[in-house]
Amino acid sequence: MSRSAQPAPDPAPLDAATQALVARALRLEKHPLARLVSLVEHAGDAARARKASLFRHLAATPSAGRVVGVTGAPGAGKSSLIGCLALHLVQSDPAVRVAILAIDPTSVDSGGALLGDRVRTHFPVGERRLFFRSQATQGDRGGVGRRTWAVSRLLRHFFDLVVIETVGVGQSEIEIAHLADATALVTQPLTGDHVQFMKAGVMDIPDLFVVNKCDEEALARRSTHELRAALHTARIGGDEPRIFQTSAVTGRGIAELAAYLRGLPVRRPDPIHFVRRQVVETHGTYGLEVFEAERRRWPAGWAADAVYEDLEAAALRAVRARLR
Repeated sequence: MSRSAQPAPDPAPLDAATQALVARALRLEKHPLARLVSLVEHAGDAARARKASLFRHLAATPSAGRVVGVTGAPGAGKSSLIGCLALHLVQSDPAVRVAILAIDPTSVDSGGALLGDRVRTHFPVGERRLFFRSQATQGDRGGVGRRTWAVSRLLRHFFDLVVIETVGVGQSEIEIAHLADATALVTQPLTGDHVQFMKAGVMDIPDLFVVNKCDEEALARRSTHELRAALHTARIGGDEPRIFQTSAVTGRGIAELAAYLRGLPVRRPDPIHFVRRQVVETHGTYGLEVFEAERRRWPAGWAADAVYEDLEAAALRAVRARLR
C-alpha cells in the first residue's frame, strides 16, 4: 500500500490550548463550548487534523449522550416543544444536561441565515446545563447542515441529551436518521387525513411521532387517530412507533415525552455513511468507487477504532492518489 493511501499518519497529540478548552467545556462553560463547536465546524485538511486530535482526546472518556432528531413541517411547533422539553428536563433532574442544535436554511440570494429558532426558546440566564447553538445548512439538502454530524458528535461528550431541530421541510428530511439515535416527527392538528400523512416522504424514518399543539381535546384525538391509521397502512407487518400528544401551552404530554427520550438506547451512527457523502461531494461517483475499493484494503479493525476525521482523510487521500 502506498504512503498516500495508508489509513492514517502518526496521530498528533491535542495542543494545550484546546485541552484547556475541553477542561472548561466539561464544566459546561458556554464560551469554551462555543469555541469547540466552531473548531469542529471548520473544513479543510488543516482543520481536519486538529479535529482528529480533539476527538481522539475525547474518546478517552466515552460519551453516553443521546442524540434525538426532531423534524416536521414549518409551523408544527418544533422550537417551542423543544424549549419546553429542555426546561422540564433540567428542572426535574438537577444532574441532567441538555444541548439544542437548531438548523436553519441558508438564503439562496444572500448566503445568510436567520438563525431565529432561539427566539421561541426562553431559558434561565446563567443555566449552564442548557446549551443552544444555531447552525446554517449552507445549502445542504436533507434538513441538516454539512457540519451537523461533527457538532453532534462533539456535544455527545458534554451533554446527556442533544436535540437536533431540522430545517422543517417535512417531505425529504431523511439525513437526520443517519446521525441521531432516534428521530421524532412533529405534526399538528388539521395537518390532513391519513392519505396526506402517507404522502410525506419521512413517514418511514421516525422512531416516534408527536402530535403537537394538542390544546383542544377533540382535534387532538382526531389527528392522533388519522396518524395511527396512516402508520397502520404504511408499516404493514412492522411495529408501530409511539405517538405522543403534547402542548407547549398547557404542558400536556411534556413529562411523558421527556421520560421516553431519557430512556432511549444509545445507537451509534455509522461514520462510513458520512465518509461516502464527503467523497461524493468532493470527487463524485467515481471517487466513491475508488473509496469502496480502497476500503477493502484497510487493516482489519482499523476503521472500527479510528475517529471519523481519520477515516475521511484516508478516503480522500486514496481517491486523490488514484486521480493523479
